[in-house]
Amino acid sequence: MLKMLLDQTSILLVDDHAMVRMGFRLLLEGAGASKVLEADCGEMMLRCYAESQVVVMDISMPGMGGLAALLHLLALHPAARVLMLSAHHDAVIPIRALKAGALGYLSKRCQPEALITAVHQVSQGLRYIDPELAQAVALAQLSGSNTPADVLTDKELLVFLQLARGRSVNEVAEAFHVSPSTVGTHLYHIKQKLKVQNAAEMTLIALRSGLIEG
Repeated sequence: MLKMLLDQTSILLVDDHAMVRMGFRLLLEGAGASKVLEADCGEMMLRCYAESQVVVMDISMPGMGGLAALLHLLALHPAARVLMLSAHHDAVIPIRALKAGALGYLSKRCQPEALITAVHQVSQGLRYIDPELAQAVALAQLSGSNTPADVLTDKELLVFLQLARGRSVNEVAEAFHVSPSTVGTHLYHIKQKLKVQNAAEMTLIALRSGLIEG
């Protein structure tokens, strides 16, 4: 039964919207979760992770963002079990998150039962992909399309997404806790790989690739 599917499971919810966290927490507690902790950003998630078995984390958040937080977490705790959530209904980000080490990926548009099932599977060390995204993910992997997610490294992609959203080099450096020169090096490689000259062109590519919304 879904009601007890998460019996004795401790979960860390990571989302910058308090109302979203509250709704998810009530749902997960109703399914038997023993403890549901909350964090509003990736930085806080890294501090709270030790008390949880499963991390349920949004992709789009202030600060380092969900994908960067995932990379940082797995660098520190390679066995971490993470389910990524997103309001974006495309295949590019799920592929990147799964390649980065997330065990599951779920659209926020899913039914409540799907969240419970996904958390349960991830808690068991099993993969879970939103059924509505599974076909698109499979086709995207077969298509060989050349998107920023294909040609950039993980760190370059994270910097690219921030710059494409209009952040400055200094703002990105502060968000990722690195020096501006490090971000500048990533920017140089991004421009070379994507053959772009400025932030406006990066934004256009990100929009066309479905990596950000207009």
